[in-house]
Amino acid sequence: MKSIIAKLAVLAALFSPSAALAQVQQDPAGSGPIVNALGWLQGTLLGNVATAVAVMAVAAVGFMMLTGRLNWRFGATVIIGVFILFGAASIVAGIQGVAA
Repeated sequence: MKSIIAKLAVLAALFSPSAALAQVQQDPAGSGPIVNALGWLQGTLLGNVATAVAVMAVAAVGFMMLTGRLNWRFGATVIIGVFILFGAASIVAGIQGVAA
């Protein structure tokens, strides 16, 4: 009799909904405008216009560094910043891959 009750208890535990199964990755309530604004910002920072501006900025900074009109440290900071901006998605994916 006890083994039947134990088996029924195990079956009930297996088929009952648990907290881990109920968790779904969703945006918090009221975050729609924030998510939309961040999506717009990402599109602006990584769009065609931003890419053209970044190319011109790196070219200008590189030319100024070569002619001695710009500090090498500041120029390197600008160039590294552009690489981080456009490589952010790859950087985050790499970090998530290592953490998983």
